[in-house]
Amino acid sequence: MLSLQGDTVDAINRSVELTEAERIDRLRLIRSDNVGPRTFRSLVDHFGSPRAALERLPDLARRGGAQRSGRICSADDAKAELAASRKFGIAWLAPGEDGYPARLATLDDAPPLLAVRGDTKSLMRPMIAIVGSRNASGAGLKFAGQLARALGEAGFVVISGLARGVDQAAHRTSIESGTIAVLAGGHDCIYPPEHGDLLAAILDHAGAAISEMPLGHEPRARDFPRRNRLISGASLGVVVVEAAHRSGSLITARMAAEQGREVFAVPGSPLDPRAAGTNDLIKQGATLVTEAADIINAVQPIMEGSYLTSPGGREKSTSQHEQSA
Repeated sequence: MLSLQGDTVDAINRSVELTEAERIDRLRLIRSDNVGPRTFRSLVDHFGSPRAALERLPDLARRGGAQRSGRICSADDAKAELAASRKFGIAWLAPGEDGYPARLATLDDAPPLLAVRGDTKSLMRPMIAIVGSRNASGAGLKFAGQLARALGEAGFVVISGLARGVDQAAHRTSIESGTIAVLAGGHDCIYPPEHGDLLAAILDHAGAAISEMPLGHEPRARDFPRRNRLISGASLGVVVVEAAHRSGSLITARMAAEQGREVFAVPGSPLDPRAAGTNDLIKQGATLVTEAADIINAVQPIMEGSYLTSPGGREKSTSQHEQSA
């Protein structure tokens, strides 16, 4: 489990600010063919900077046996994408910049640039993810809302995927306290389309939306697992409210475990297929959740020595000394 203490928290909280040229170089590299977040990181670690990596891409392709190098994003294309994004109210942020979630920045496959819209301050607060079935039961939707509201009152930001069902319930009940929508497509390609109003309400109430995709990118099936790693990666832990076998929410839970995040599951009836996945998670060691206190107590050791910011802007310590005083 990654703990936000000591040198680690100092490193990821140390604010940096890219120059415009550096931002363009990063965008060019990640938009070039055959370069994903992991490859981006390997190239930069090896060559020292995105610009140096861009210069070496043709040679690397030839040495790899390619008859011709893949497309390398031009500076003009990168500048055009940044300009279009700014008109849409989007900032492309790098790990370490204010507004880039600190825990997300620690991942090996963290987005080299993250498209952020809304209140960046909400992205710097501790987050708990709530995910679950799109075809959730009435009880599941009600409980997801209760958890989200209680977590918001405790000072956490609720992060989810803007999907139908549990995601929607978690977002709606945490709008006032702060919620983050993670998009599978570009900021102008909301899925499902009917949640455009929900996203607008999130942004109007000091929440935020994040994506690693460019404007105009319509989400495809393979984009949702990529989105799910951002949901789990930015959070302290992931709560699965309802999930059938082979549910996308179980993918999020698996990613959370792989990333060293806490995994929580809400138990359900053995007769309800929508609870089959969550019941299995509990058998596999996930923390059983029947109230928000189960989540808060589990993440308090991770938060030791740090602060939760309440919706009113006050900071409250989570240290044992303060709790017992």
